[in-house]
Amino acid sequence: MNGFDEIIGHEEIKKHLTDAISSKKVSHAYIFDGEDGCGKRMMATAFVKTLLCEKGGTSPCNECTSCKQMDSSNNPDVRWVTHAKPGIISVDEIREQLVSDTLIKPYAAERKVYIIDEAQYLNVAAQNAMLKTIEEPPAYVTIIMLTNNSEMFLQTILSRCVTLKFKPVDNELVADYIIKQCHMPEYQARLCAHFSGGNVGKALLLANGGEIAGIREEVLGILKYSDQMNISELISAVKTSSKYKVTPYEYIDFFLMWYRDILMYKATMDPNRIMYKSEINSIIDQSKIISYEGLERIIEALEKAKKRLKANVNFETTMELMFLVIKERGKE
Repeated sequence: MNGFDEIIGHEEIKKHLTDAISSKKVSHAYIFDGEDGCGKRMMATAFVKTLLCEKGGTSPCNECTSCKQMDSSNNPDVRWVTHAKPGIISVDEIREQLVSDTLIKPYAAERKVYIIDEAQYLNVAAQNAMLKTIEEPPAYVTIIMLTNNSEMFLQTILSRCVTLKFKPVDNELVADYIIKQCHMPEYQARLCAHFSGGNVGKALLLANGGEIAGIREEVLGILKYSDQMNISELISAVKTSSKYKVTPYEYIDFFLMWYRDILMYKATMDPNRIMYKSEINSIIDQSKIISYEGLERIIEALEKAKKRLKANVNFETTMELMFLVIKERGKE
């Protein structure tokens, strides 16, 4: 990785970090908070590579010994804290890999950096063990914690760290990136971007796995033939989402896109503003059949179904209520 320029979005965070480097006001402890796949690890790597670069500046030179060691994951002044058991980082692991190790000065650079991935798994004892190190760290130490849930940290930890929250990246930026990286048709890239919710990692996973096309075709099949299928058949069709790396409520997002496309076309008559461009004829037909009120009720039913599934309401019951509204075209 060459540096911050390769990271899509997160401009405010990039500016914060580069400003800290240029002004020599790098904090002793950071929390990078954002959902999995949002780019926290890439940002940490770019930050550390820049911070330790022998030529200084706000971007790495990619030529010095430190940069080359970063590229080969072999920089002696960078420590990735690991944990043996899934779902927990123990007090012994923190004491051995971080607390004790901070007493040893950097090997070559002016700083020594510790990166704790999946830091939400730090148990209370582990957090308390590292508290003094965060309160009174050696001048050369910087600690970066990567987490998908900063609420798992003790307040005493949070108050002593700079927390940077990773927000969703603009869908257009994600789609452009997917087109360039994966050589994917625009409509598929836009679906990946939309479905990822601005998460570049998730969009790449969908694009590289070829899943987006499979999900799209299955959903279109369900939507086009829903009038000819009974409720149990429709529910069974949705259960096939388990073969993809998506949850049932994420699968429902594709239904939402379809009905929002119909509503968008009905309101604007502009095919350029819809996601399912290749299905424009079907969308036009549906826009003539379903009323504005019906579309709003269907979209509301889909949103309710997502919330119910997230709340662990019975799957069959949730799907039955959702499909009843769809089959009735939103009529009361």
